[in-house]
Amino acid sequence: MNTELLEALDLLEREKDISREVLFEAIESSLVAAYKNHYGKGVAGRAENGVAHVDRETGDFRVFSKKEIVETDDDVLSDINQICLEDAKKYNKDAQVGETIEVEVQSKEFSRIAAQNAKNVILQKIREEERSVIYNQFNEKEKNIVTGIVQRETDHGVMINLGKIDATLTEKESVKTEHFRSGERIKVYVLEVRNTTRGPRILVSRTHPDLVRRLFESEVAEIADGTVQIKAIAREPGSRSKMAVWSDNPEVDPVGACVGMNGSRVNSIVDELRGEKIDIINWDENPGQLIQNALSPAKIIYVFADPEEKTAKVVVPDYQLSLAIGKEGQNARLAARLTGYKIDIKSETQAADAPGFRPEDYMEYEDEYEGEYEEGYEGEYEDGEYVAGEEEYAQGDEAVYEDVPQDADGDVTEADSEDGQEG
Repeated sequence: MNTELLEALDLLEREKDISREVLFEAIESSLVAAYKNHYGKGVAGRAENGVAHVDRETGDFRVFSKKEIVETDDDVLSDINQICLEDAKKYNKDAQVGETIEVEVQSKEFSRIAAQNAKNVILQKIREEERSVIYNQFNEKEKNIVTGIVQRETDHGVMINLGKIDATLTEKESVKTEHFRSGERIKVYVLEVRNTTRGPRILVSRTHPDLVRRLFESEVAEIADGTVQIKAIAREPGSRSKMAVWSDNPEVDPVGACVGMNGSRVNSIVDELRGEKIDIINWDENPGQLIQNALSPAKIIYVFADPEEKTAKVVVPDYQLSLAIGKEGQNARLAARLTGYKIDIKSETQAADAPGFRPEDYMEYEDEYEGEYEEGYEGEYEDGEYVAGEEEYAQGDEAVYEDVPQDADGDVTEADSEDGQEG
C-alpha cells in the first residue's frame, strides 16, 4: 500500500479543497505522459498506447502498454505498439491475432527525466484544480459583498485579502475620502471574477451603488425576506446616497424598517461606509409624489411631471430654493438620478413669469395632467437630469457636477456641468 501517497492526497483535499478523484486522474495522466516521454524517443513508432491505473484504496499504480497482436515476430513493425502472438500468450493464453493486449511496464524502467515530468504534470494539475476551485467559489459571489483584510497599496490599487486569494481595489473603484490601514477589515462589492492564465482575478468596488443595496440586504431582515423592496438607489460615494423603498404590506413601514430602532440599522451601514450620509424615502408610482419625496427635505409647492418625456418642473418657496438644490447641486442631482426625471427647479418668484411652472398653464389639459403634480410634501432622491434655472445637470451613467453659486437670497446664479464622475 502506498500510504504516503494516500496521506498526501488527503492533505491536499482538506487544504486545497480538491477532490481525491481529480488528483487520482491527474496522477494517471502524469504517468501516461511520463510513459510517452520515455518510450516515445528513439524507437520505431510513437508511444501513444500507454494506460495507467491507480488503485483508489491502496494508492498503488501500474502502467500498461496496449499492443496490437500480430502473427509472428517478423510481423512486428514497432516494438512499442505491437507484439507477436507467441509473446502475447504469455500474458493471456486466449490471445488472438488482431486483438490488443495490455502489457505492464515496470516502473523501474522509467528514467529520471520521465519521473520528473510525471511530478511536474501532477503539480500543474493540482495548481489548475486549485485555481478552478477558487474561481468557482468567488464566481458565485459576483455582484455580492465579501469581507476582506487590507494588505498593501500597489501601483494598481489596494490589495484586499479574501482568504485564498487577493482582490484588487482599483483607484477608480475607491472612494477618494477613504483611507485604509494595513490589517483593517472592510466590506467590498465583487464587481467581476476573471479566469486568467495566471489564475482568478477578482475586481472589487467601494463606489458601486449596489454596495449600499447589499449592505441593507444583510442588515435589514425585511429586505432579505422580500417584505421591503429597494426600488432605486442614487449614490455619490463618500458623500451621500439616496434610496427609495417600498412594501406591499400596509402594516410595514419600509423606511422605518431600514432605519431601525433609534437608527441602529442605518447607522451600522453609515459606519461601514465611513460616514456617508444615507437618505431613505418612500417609493411612489406617482412620479409627482416620488419627485417630491426625492427632493426632501425641501418643501415643494408644485410638481408638474411629464412621464412620456421624463421631465418635471418643480416650484419651491423662495427661501427653499437653496435647500432643494443642495450643496453644490447635490440634492437635486441625486433626486434626478433616483427618479430618472430631468428636473427643472424654480423659486416661487421665478415661476410666476415662467411658462409651464404655473397651475393655470395646465388648466385646459386638466384631464390629461390629472394626478401628475402634487402639492406641499417632503421627500428624498436618484438618476436623471437636473435643471437649475436655464442650466442643466446632464443625465448619464457618468457625470461631474460643479458648484452652483448662489446670491445672498439663495437664488441660483449659474450652473455648469461636464462628464467624468461616476454616477
